[in-house]
Amino acid sequence: MGEFRLIRLGEQIREEIASMILSEQIKDPRVSTFLNINRVEVSRDLSYAKVYVSSFMTDKSTEKGVKGLESAAGFIQTLLSKKLRLRQFPRLTFIADASIKEGMDMVRKLNELEQQGL
Repeated sequence: MGEFRLIRLGEQIREEIASMILSEQIKDPRVSTFLNINRVEVSRDLSYAKVYVSSFMTDKSTEKGVKGLESAAGFIQTLLSKKLRLRQFPRLTFIADASIKEGMDMVRKLNELEQQGL
């Protein structure tokens, strides 16, 4: 599959999982609506997809949410395969991503430096 199609498929998967989380279709109590799906990387042969998850919550809460998504992966894959109609649907792997929290920390530090006049 071409690179552009893999990127587009990753975006479609990201949007669908995010809407499932927001609409609370995933009934696992560990999955909070505060979880954010940053990006999805699909392998070239469509056998695997890495789903990067972040949140503004504590790292422990984010890890719990990722474990909840991992346990609901079969349910998520089933719903997605019905919507996206692929011959082979990738196996989803959820990974905690701290990039949003790190970005917010960087902005806070820059604001502190600006206030100090440096």
